[in-house]
Amino acid sequence: MRALDHGEVFLVTRNGIPVGELRPARRRFVSRDLLLEALGSAPNIDAGRFRHELDAILDQSPEPRT
Repeated sequence: MRALDHGEVFLVTRNGIPVGELRPARRRFVSRDLLLEALGSAPNIDAGRFRHELDAILDQSPEPRT
């Protein structure tokens, strides 16, 4: 369990055949700089257009569904 706390991943086998992985449940912290670097080549998003497109496909009505 301590190894999982430190981020180690374990391969679970049955009779020598891999059947799964045991990974930490927590996500590791990603620094702001690393995140900005990873997203640096992502396209810009027009917030107004994005909202309009979401509204067009999602039911945002406060009325209960029947």
